[in-house]
Amino acid sequence: MNASYTTLIGAGELAQRLRDPDWIVFDCRFDLNDSGFGRRVYGEGHLPGAYFIDLETDLSAPKTGRNGRHPLPDPAQLAAQLERCGVSNHTQVVAYDDASGMFAARLWWLLRWLGHDRTAVLDGGLQAWCRAGFPLDTELPPPRTSTYTLSLRAARVDADFVASHLGKPDMLLIDARSPDRFRGENEILDPVGGHIPGAINRFFRDNLTADGCFKQASVLREEFGTLLKGHPPAQVVHQCGSGVTACMNVLAMESAGLTGSRLYAGSWSEWCADPRRPVATGPA
Repeated sequence: MNASYTTLIGAGELAQRLRDPDWIVFDCRFDLNDSGFGRRVYGEGHLPGAYFIDLETDLSAPKTGRNGRHPLPDPAQLAAQLERCGVSNHTQVVAYDDASGMFAARLWWLLRWLGHDRTAVLDGGLQAWCRAGFPLDTELPPPRTSTYTLSLRAARVDADFVASHLGKPDMLLIDARSPDRFRGENEILDPVGGHIPGAINRFFRDNLTADGCFKQASVLREEFGTLLKGHPPAQVVHQCGSGVTACMNVLAMESAGLTGSRLYAGSWSEWCADPRRPVATGPA
């Protein structure tokens, strides 16, 4: 079996393998303010052979008002959706978007949760693909059939875990939201501003260079090493507003060789939905 990609892949590398039947590409474009954006721009042009997958209908479960803005999907339903696109346990999956990986990383993390390591994010996304001069297509790929066997991993934690470990040295909580939202300022997505007490802030965009690609692994390793202050990666829990952009920090750590951190998928939108849970404001 050929070497697999488990974190990031460059546009040139992907272009060489795009027609490989064992490779499946997913277009994960989305706009938090326009739920129809992704499917619309996918129809206007996408990577040849790519399947569209939607953050809200495919990569999230229904909202209850208490489980956050993007609850984790049912694993069996997600696996069935992947099967209809031809994904098996041996498939190399590549996810991309036009937001430097903001939404593609969610699919990347979900597949790792399902037990699928052969998953990578297109570094630099659609923009990197187009800058390299590679073509787009409007043809829809055909439905396919495959079999995918679930092997769920303990890559996530829930609100009870976070609450029970607040203030304890065996959990380092990293919030991926922008610094102003972390401080409780300019909150436009959730009804309560602030952050989980004890969390530190690592804005997900700090993982990127000016062209929207991820920083070199050595740079990320140094930056996260400063944040972790001796904590092993397995003690790190990532969160954001709804369990989407936090996946960018997981991806950055994994690409830097800092493996084993976990995701609190409910994140701030779930945490603040229960008024009994503590809230902090201001800087860390």
